[in-house]
Amino acid sequence: MEKKKQVQRIFDSISQRYDFLNHLLSGGVDFYWRRKALKLSKMNSETKLLDVACGTGDFAIAAKKLGVKSIIGVDLSLNMLKLFNQKTDWSKGKLVESVAETMPFKDSSFTNITVAFGVRNFYDIAEGFNSFHRILSENGKATILEFRLPSNIVVRKFYLFYFKNILPLVGKIISKDKEAYTYLPESVDDFDAKVDLKKLLLEAGFKSVTVTQLTFGIVQIAIAEK
Repeated sequence: MEKKKQVQRIFDSISQRYDFLNHLLSGGVDFYWRRKALKLSKMNSETKLLDVACGTGDFAIAAKKLGVKSIIGVDLSLNMLKLFNQKTDWSKGKLVESVAETMPFKDSSFTNITVAFGVRNFYDIAEGFNSFHRILSENGKATILEFRLPSNIVVRKFYLFYFKNILPLVGKIISKDKEAYTYLPESVDDFDAKVDLKKLLLEAGFKSVTVTQLTFGIVQIAIAEK
């Protein structure tokens, strides 16, 4: 549970600068990543979406623009949820402060789950995926957008230099939180070395998992069907 407290403190601390830094440090490509993930998931007006680790709501807002009408957001950081509420006129009463591992929803409540760059922050990823499986309806889909280390040696070299030198420096200057943007590259390294998304999703009971790589392999989209 120590990781839970660390993640909560970090995201509560950087919430006011989170959106700005996300778009700046990704060069704005994060908007494309979310749209691509949503389109691969084939969501529509009948979708009942749960956005886990929703942060300030960018994934959920993108889904709304694509026609999804029923959206609930879940996040551990109350400060992030407050900003989500400030950005929309439809999220009031639809945001829940909770961890992914023990979400307070009935079985088979949603047709889709999304989580962008949040899985590596779970304190127990396997338990989080068990929770996903439980609350998804039959044939429901979990769509996970997450960083990875690119396999191409040249791309990996430049990526790691940026991630371990430039990103923490810029993040520290703007957010005033040294730990937050040191934690990010460290968590990606640790996640890439230890976590097999496809394997864990299948072990949680999902019947099929497809993985798509984007932007020279620095990002992956895993879509698991129940």
